[in-house]
Amino acid sequence: MPATEVFSFEFDARFRVPLALLGVTPRRAHVTLDSDRLVARYGFWSFETSFDNVTCVSRTGPYRWYTSIGPRGSMVDRGLTFGTTPAGGVCVLLRAPAPGLLPLDSFRHPGLTVTVADPDRFVDSLRRRAGIDADA
Repeated sequence: MPATEVFSFEFDARFRVPLALLGVTPRRAHVTLDSDRLVARYGFWSFETSFDNVTCVSRTGPYRWYTSIGPRGSMVDRGLTFGTTPAGGVCVLLRAPAPGLLPLDSFRHPGLTVTVADPDRFVDSLRRRAGIDADA
């Protein structure tokens, strides 16, 4: 396994312009797995957590476009979404909620959903790094 892996986001062509207006472009949106943490960059936003904080990693979707495009904090479960396509993504659940949407530490998220271009490889790599069984 490489020391660092970078996963690009899958951009749906219909949403490239609105996302670019938010600063979310292919150059500024990616998820990095390094030696001990996950770091998601999404335009002006970022989210990071250590691998030992990850409890579950799973494929999800497809989604409704209006719940999956853009930086979104759910009012239902407080989860954070960095979305670029409604086709599907990966949900990462956490032991301890982490900040990500707001610049202050006041709104913490118990999970993160990202719409990476290679979700299967991302799931496999993050599970290995976090020490999670494939059935989790």
